[in-house]
Amino acid sequence: MSKKLIQPPPGGHPIRFEKGHLEVPDDPWIGYVEGDGIGVDITPACLRIWDAAVQKAYGGRRKIHWVELFLGEKAGTRTGGDYFPAETLQWMKDLWVSIKGPLTTPVGGGFRSLNVSLRQALDLYACVRPVRYYQGVPSPLREPEKIDVVLFRENTEDVYAGIEYAAGTPENERLARFLRDEMKATFFEGAGLGVKPISRFGTERLVRQAITYAVEHGRRSVTLVHKGNIMKFTEGAFRNWGYELAQREFGDRIVTEEEVTGRYHGRVPEGRIVIKDRIADIMFQMMLLRPDEFDVIATPNLNGDYLSDAVAAEVGGMGIAPGANIGDGIAVFEATHGTAPKHAGKNIVNPGSLLFSGVLLLEYIGWPEAAERIQRGYERTLADRIVTYDFARLMTEAREVSTSAFADALIERL
Repeated sequence: MSKKLIQPPPGGHPIRFEKGHLEVPDDPWIGYVEGDGIGVDITPACLRIWDAAVQKAYGGRRKIHWVELFLGEKAGTRTGGDYFPAETLQWMKDLWVSIKGPLTTPVGGGFRSLNVSLRQALDLYACVRPVRYYQGVPSPLREPEKIDVVLFRENTEDVYAGIEYAAGTPENERLARFLRDEMKATFFEGAGLGVKPISRFGTERLVRQAITYAVEHGRRSVTLVHKGNIMKFTEGAFRNWGYELAQREFGDRIVTEEEVTGRYHGRVPEGRIVIKDRIADIMFQMMLLRPDEFDVIATPNLNGDYLSDAVAAEVGGMGIAPGANIGDGIAVFEATHGTAPKHAGKNIVNPGSLLFSGVLLLEYIGWPEAAERIQRGYERTLADRIVTYDFARLMTEAREVSTSAFADALIERL
């Protein structure tokens, strides 16, 4: 590992990935990226909470040795303009597990998105977004406590493949001519053109990860969300390949919704996970009207982008929505909101999204006791009506505190 930009910690040991499983020591190296904008406020607060939770849960027997990594503006400052250093990428590969604050994509070229580039470079094909309600969080729903879902959104195909051609360019004209002349397609002149790839390979590895999660966490169902009634050979194929994968690799653990209705007369056999599917637009309605009917959700990229943000809004918004990008062994956890530069350095924002992404990280490395302490501490802090400004303006008799003071309060309640 190079020491040019990133320094290893003085203690601890690296995580290893052996025979398909993480080997996590009691003193692991884990990478973190402070992030741009409000990263300067939320990341230090969260690091304190995570460390305190580990100390409380394990009494000093376990400790994370944090490795600061550099992406975005902080990387650019230290490298003379490189927002996406190859050294950071290599460290993320070698560390296996990292977490990052929000990142700004530089204007004027280079990357479509630093986040997208990172996911593609590390082949982090599953964007995992758990959404659940914490008592006391302001919500627009009457019964937000019914929401407890985990979304698996494909991270490398669909619109994230980035295959598009601007109207009026030679490339666009060549593709348009081919589509009209060879494929007999019809569409308006001057249209921008994009290609939406969805493969069996990409579908199967995402659905495999979703079902494995459901099995390991005792979840009741996995729902394939798609627009296959219109896009039959992409999203319709996603649905079909998902069912085929479920039957082939998890046949003794799953049952289809159709089998439950017919063969089992409406009763789910004990120990089985229900595999079902829903059309994307209907799914938005169902997550408002009957959210407790859904548990784990697997979906192509664009559907998952819309759905994960919409469902997060139902339980308090993006400010507390955690996220993870997971490949085969390697994982990068992240705040799901933006950099909010107008609030940067003011010590006022809600650290919840990054905080709960750290909870996912702790669960991922097999330290659930520390993760549970943070969740309980958060609920106790909210029960005492101690909140940052975003929640304070929606609550009565709330005590508004700074980001760092919120971290202090939560640590006291671990």
